[in-house]
Amino acid sequence: MPDPNTQFVSQLLDAWNSHNVERITAFYARDYEGVDLAQATPHRGPAGIRQMLSQYFHAFPDLDFQNDEVILNGTRVVLVWSARGTHQGGLMNIPATGRLVNIRGITVLTLRDGLVTRALYLWDLAGLLRSLGLLPEL
Repeated sequence: MPDPNTQFVSQLLDAWNSHNVERITAFYARDYEGVDLAQATPHRGPAGIRQMLSQYFHAFPDLDFQNDEVILNGTRVVLVWSARGTHQGGLMNIPATGRLVNIRGITVLTLRDGLVTRALYLWDLAGLLRSLGLLPEL
């Protein structure tokens, strides 16, 4: 029988890939707090997750996430992921470039009662900037 947290992550990624903000928001607790290291401030509650989603889906309307690995530890889930999308809208004061990007990252989720209460998003911002032509290749 599959682990419920593994199923949860699969369903969460399916929701993210649907780009349906309300469907995605249903996975997050009302007291949710998310820290995205690429953003200046944490996002909180349903409004915070909606704002974050809107920013990324505006910038990458074809954004697609893949589950590379899931590590379970009680109520904590570590999701190792990769994503790709075409930069078609502004993000972080960077105008659309039309470039295809491939990004890797790790998300650490804390679950309670079948919902995400905390999330830490660690992803390759330098790789994004290189893909957009804003940093040199190393």
